[in-house]
Amino acid sequence: MKQFITCLSLALFVSFSIQAQDYTDALRYSNFQLQGTARSGAMGNAFGALGGDFTSVSINPAGLGLYRSSELVFTPTFGQNQVETSYRGNLMSDKKYNFSFNNISYVTSLPVKNQSESGIVSVNVGIGFNRLKDFNSTMLAGAKNLNSSYLDYFADNATVGNWSDYYEELAWNTYLIWPYENDPDVYYHDVEQAGYGQSQRKSISRQGYINEYSLAGGLNFNHKLYLGASIGIVDVSYKESSELLEWDEQNNINFFDEMQFNSYLRTTGTGYNGKIGVIYKPINELRLGASLHTPTFYNLHDFFKTSMSSTAADEDGVMGSYLENSPYSDYDYDLETPLRVALSAAYVFANKGLVSVDYELADYGSASLRRGGDGYNFVDENSEIAQLYKNAGTLRIGGEFLATSKISLRAGYENYASPYNNQAFDANQPNANAKLNIYSAGLGYKSGGFFFDIAYRLSNNKSYDMLYPGLPTDFYTQPEMAEFDALQNNIMFTLGFKF
Repeated sequence: MKQFITCLSLALFVSFSIQAQDYTDALRYSNFQLQGTARSGAMGNAFGALGGDFTSVSINPAGLGLYRSSELVFTPTFGQNQVETSYRGNLMSDKKYNFSFNNISYVTSLPVKNQSESGIVSVNVGIGFNRLKDFNSTMLAGAKNLNSSYLDYFADNATVGNWSDYYEELAWNTYLIWPYENDPDVYYHDVEQAGYGQSQRKSISRQGYINEYSLAGGLNFNHKLYLGASIGIVDVSYKESSELLEWDEQNNINFFDEMQFNSYLRTTGTGYNGKIGVIYKPINELRLGASLHTPTFYNLHDFFKTSMSSTAADEDGVMGSYLENSPYSDYDYDLETPLRVALSAAYVFANKGLVSVDYELADYGSASLRRGGDGYNFVDENSEIAQLYKNAGTLRIGGEFLATSKISLRAGYENYASPYNNQAFDANQPNANAKLNIYSAGLGYKSGGFFFDIAYRLSNNKSYDMLYPGLPTDFYTQPEMAEFDALQNNIMFTLGFKF
């Protein structure tokens, strides 16, 4: 399996280094940031009570009941993700552009024998997908004259007997960690012996998505009550590669010039879930909605490998260059995400516009890893998940103004509260206040059976992380935190046809 840092260190961060099948995975595949059509995106995705848009199927499938005609839409998206990093007072920045499709969907109205405006007025069925999360980003952090090293972690793990083919074995084979002659059970490294002072840089690249493919149905009763249900198949693709480089820029470390540790993780898999929902109109202008989302039951597969290279001295003191690769690790496991509930309200001003509010709640501490491919039961990992994470709500607010009979102006706001507890394992968690805010605006044009929507979305999230794990036996010498300020700009376009 893998080596874990201590509980105290766990409470501080979700590691910037790659470690598979742990609390990091539980949050990564449970914490969604919905992306669907441009109309919904411009209005903060506050469509739980509005309906009439396929994005609502991922929030409240009762929204499918508000369709009055068949519809075909698709939504391409162009975006830029930029991350600014502050580490030991040094500022660095990296950015990545990406293009994707966030939504493709088709909705049709089935014929109803009763053609009156009472009873079941319409039955609608929809099929399509919405993007639940986009992982694409790159990050860069580094500093000079450090007073700690990633090699501290390897040497300390080796000392306490935590020896892994993916970490300590690589450091040993590239002449980076050594046992003391007078105490061969204790390991050290040359950077520490020289009093540190080396330079360090960490880069990380993430790619991938979580897409939800839904088959949904909605019923319209008397234009007052709308019921809906959906079955979702969730497709996961995630890739993360990182490179940590340390080098002796000042030329003051004997027997050491540089080291580089690379890691690569690829996760693929599918999951399934269900949703039920209701929308009720006590008066024609007011809509109230509620929905329940089952956990998503994932079957996931991880592929993991690491490598290490060095320019260092061997046992004879001769400098050389070395490269060592880990074995390949393939591992299957299951993950159950939290149950979710959503409450919504919308007020429609006749021929003027509307305002809408959604609130969604999930207990991230209830996520659980299950059924490891080798029979592993993840008891310790699930205990960590329960202590690290908490209930967290998502607030979505949107509005639309009908400027003319053909043009609509829109705006929205989303707030994703931090899923981290303020404290875990008797230590504060810096990411307890790491909220994600999304600001959006857009416009729509419709003429006959054709409509075109455009949206701009700006998201900002500040978080804290370590570039590598701290010492498993010494909480007080953890490496310094880096601050990551992520800014994402997206432009969405939806082309739609009603018939």
